[in-house]
Amino acid sequence: MSVVPLLTVYLHPPILHTAQAGKLGFLNRIRGLLESRDWQIRIRPSGDAARAEAPFLPGYALFNMERPTHDRALTFRLAYHYPYWRLESVAERWRWPVALTAFDPDQIEPDAADRFVQRLRARVLPGPQPVRGDHVLIPLQGHIRRQRSFQSASPVQMVAAAARTGRPCIATLHPKESYDDDDRAALGALARAHPNLIVGGDTMARLRDCAFVVTQNSAVGFDGLILGKPVVLFAQSDYHHVALNVADLGPEAALACASDHAPPTGQFLDWFLRRTSLDMMAADADARLLAAMKKGGWPV
Repeated sequence: MSVVPLLTVYLHPPILHTAQAGKLGFLNRIRGLLESRDWQIRIRPSGDAARAEAPFLPGYALFNMERPTHDRALTFRLAYHYPYWRLESVAERWRWPVALTAFDPDQIEPDAADRFVQRLRARVLPGPQPVRGDHVLIPLQGHIRRQRSFQSASPVQMVAAAARTGRPCIATLHPKESYDDDDRAALGALARAHPNLIVGGDTMARLRDCAFVVTQNSAVGFDGLILGKPVVLFAQSDYHHVALNVADLGPEAALACASDHAPPTGQFLDWFLRRTSLDMMAADADARLLAAMKKGGWPV
């Protein structure tokens, strides 16, 4: 028996409201392609109950930045900056095809890539030219006292490793994460133990003039690449290809190499965004999107 050509899209506010108003361009593109093939599209709020029910409903499902609940479901996520997107069968970025594919800079023309990055930087990170200062920027995410399966150390341990280098370090808090009293106490203890460590500050302002970025796999690290900053990763990531990976090198070696690390970042960004993502401004955007749907098991 064939599956009903119905797509249910599960979203949380505020993107739910944007989609319901018909203003989410990526979803509109999917809707246009599917409705022209006689599919029905419906949008509903996501949440625990909706996700539990999804595998038992007819048709296919689409989530935003959430783990698909069954083999007829996919998840979509902005590839850091518009107009680049991913449509994937798993939510973990380090398990995406781009993360598992080797990057070959010899396949990307360097001058064209550098021009692309200059345009990208001017559009998504406008401001003064970045400079290479002395401090290490450590943008924190969530669960800072816990080491999870994809991490080489907990975020607190990561901050401690960076502080032990003796370099000036600035650890900034994520504005959308919640930090409890124990989290703040752990960071306070590190700051007292390491006079070279400051906790707090404007992440994006300090990104422009840092020496390098130390992160688990934050989007700030990706923006650091756009600004020409070396990046040290303490966790698995989709953009690990040109970073210094603690899982491979160990924390001491990775941090010691960071100041002089000079990978082919421009070529990588060209490959990562223009060659491997769903570029919604590309002439073949519809073909790329249909191919991603087919790869994910949707009969389009």
